[in-house]
Amino acid sequence: MVTRMFTVVLEPAEEGGLVVKCLELPVASQGETKEEALANIKEAIEGYLEVKAALFNNKVKGEKVEVVVEAPPVALA
Repeated sequence: MVTRMFTVVLEPAEEGGLVVKCLELPVASQGETKEEALANIKEAIEGYLEVKAALFNNKVKGEKVEVVVEAPPVALA
């Protein structure tokens, strides 16, 4: 298992509570409190990554190698 960090943004929802969006992945969730919203987005990200890993492992036949790169931080507007 690999630990990865993702950036999320919390925004007030029109109907109350919070909407939380992951900047690096097409994943979003919501919750009534900050703690609930963060727990929900963590679960959503984990589910997304599990599905992507299963699909990737079924398609790739060659050697898998991880590459580490340094990138500048993303500027939020």
